[in-house]
Amino acid sequence: MSVALKSWRANEGPKHLIMMVWVAVNVFLFWRTFVLYYSGAQYYYLHEMLGLGLCISRASASVLNFNCSLVLLPMCRLLLTFLRGSQRVTSRCVRRLLDKSKTFHVACGVTICVFSVVHVSAHLVNMVSFSVRYSEDFPALNVAQYRGQDPRVLIISTVPGVTGVLLVLVLFLMFTASSYSIRVSSYEIFWYTHNLFIVFYIILMVHVAGGTLKYQSNVEDHPPGCMHKNLSSDSLTNHRAAREKVVEFSGGPQTVCQEEARFQPHFPQTWLWVSAPLCLYCAERLYRFIRSSAAPVTIVSVINHPCDVIELRMLKSSFKPRPGQYILLNCPSVSSFENHPFTLTTCPTGKNETFGIHLRVLGDWTSRFSQLLLQQSNISEILPMMQQRRYPTVRVDGPFGSPSEEVFNYEVSLCVAGGIGVTPFACVLQALFDDWCQYKLRRLYFVWVCRDLQSFYWFADLLCGLHERLWRDNRPDYLNVQLYLSNTQELQSIGEERYRFLSSRFRIGRPKWKLLFQEIGRANQLKRVGVFCCGPKGISEALHTLCNSNPHSGTAFEFNKESFS
Repeated sequence: MSVALKSWRANEGPKHLIMMVWVAVNVFLFWRTFVLYYSGAQYYYLHEMLGLGLCISRASASVLNFNCSLVLLPMCRLLLTFLRGSQRVTSRCVRRLLDKSKTFHVACGVTICVFSVVHVSAHLVNMVSFSVRYSEDFPALNVAQYRGQDPRVLIISTVPGVTGVLLVLVLFLMFTASSYSIRVSSYEIFWYTHNLFIVFYIILMVHVAGGTLKYQSNVEDHPPGCMHKNLSSDSLTNHRAAREKVVEFSGGPQTVCQEEARFQPHFPQTWLWVSAPLCLYCAERLYRFIRSSAAPVTIVSVINHPCDVIELRMLKSSFKPRPGQYILLNCPSVSSFENHPFTLTTCPTGKNETFGIHLRVLGDWTSRFSQLLLQQSNISEILPMMQQRRYPTVRVDGPFGSPSEEVFNYEVSLCVAGGIGVTPFACVLQALFDDWCQYKLRRLYFVWVCRDLQSFYWFADLLCGLHERLWRDNRPDYLNVQLYLSNTQELQSIGEERYRFLSSRFRIGRPKWKLLFQEIGRANQLKRVGVFCCGPKGISEALHTLCNSNPHSGTAFEFNKESFS
């Protein structure tokens, strides 16, 4: 097997396998339900009235049930974190597959939107059929009260019709607010509309309880299409025209009915599909809320860094995160409901129990939060706990797993950061500074690309400190640092004497990714290299492509991209 194929299998194989199984299940559910309503004896009279609209509406409903039950599972952060941290339960391949949970969530969401359109369109046709093909022989089967009734009246006068309209409106808001442009420009709109999922599921439970579509409950005593004395002339003509189909249902010549057909609605199957995942997700959200509210968080220090970046040091009892994990931060003074993800840049250790994050002031929430943190304080203030002023109350939910945890599970890792995307790797560097010997990792390539020179000072002391420790431990080849300033308008450099190590690793321009991969491949032949990226989409796409296609030196590159669920 070629190295490129081996890399592709490691990076894309499990994901494509899961997607193929998921697509196959969707196709199977659609086809099975379609065939059931098209040829099932218990749906003979309903199918005669509604035609293909019945089959398509019910087949699409099966797909919707399946995906409405799955769409919540990728958002169960505690469950994913538990699976990721349980070495006995999951292999590295499965843990890397868990990193695709957000992608799977999006796929389920898009499928729900697409098949909702199919479902609604089919039911609109059904409403017209109920009006046009009103049956006088089977009044219990009708939704219309008389032939020719306005289909719009049927929609607004039935529980499934009204709830269906509401579901479409809620789903439209959730789908449109999930677009990339809205998430970037106004995250608050995305957050609030996405939490309408609670309203969506409540309305969905009511929607399926309407009992509009009914099946025949006495097929044995009343074979579909059998003749009985109370048939109207129109129905008699229709039955004679369908003689061949009747023979297919009954398995023999047309018979006389022993009793009239009886109809009753189905038990709502959506409840069976959705109840367990919905209860699991709600239970997790409740537990996380209690956990984040019960344990108080103390803000120890606030540091204002260059380029609108704030470092926040906090203290929380019984908080034991791992390097590479992230938290959800809530500040009631800014918003009682919004929770924003931030990667930990410092984890508690035996010597220091505080943990820290770096947040960039970008957007309404971070702007208001930074104002509360920095009001009446100096630009670069670090206050002792005994003398610190009163900071706003914050709640911390987490920690939660992320791909960056896997950096230590490779012998060789490449970490690529773009701007503030360095935060997941800052905690990794800090952990290596504390004790690099305890990890499997034996060589780390660290590439950091920034637009502003001042951004490199966020973690300049950490990089230089780690470099000095590795030199003292006689491992100067352990860490390979490359810093790139993408803004080429002005020639700049890191001139401070204490940052001499960084100045020797400093370059103007953008990295030559292909040359970098060739260099890593030659130096680490026949090894698996973990590639980790947190930064702009262009960088991640370039790295992803090279990981799948790189044929150099028998080295396999496994791509991992940071993504907050």
